[in-house]
Amino acid sequence: TDEADVVSQANDTIFGLAAYVYSENISRLWRVSEQLEYGMVGMNATAISNEVVPFGGVKQSGVGREGSKYGLEEFMTIKYMCLGL
Repeated sequence: TDEADVVSQANDTIFGLAAYVYSENISRLWRVSEQLEYGMVGMNATAISNEVVPFGGVKQSGVGREGSKYGLEEFMTIKYMCLGL
């Protein structure tokens, strides 16, 4: 199978929490990772989550993020206010 087939098979699921890509080719790591429909992608790494990274998935694996500033933004509303003087 070629790279496009692998990405297609990986994305052919209703889930999308985390995926992992291993390669010696850095360009391939980035290219494949960008095409994967997952909330988190480990590139040559298994420990991809900690308290400062945005944890979360896509598809049936959840909406939104936990942790990091992105997790806080889920609970915040931005309001613009302008006072004329």
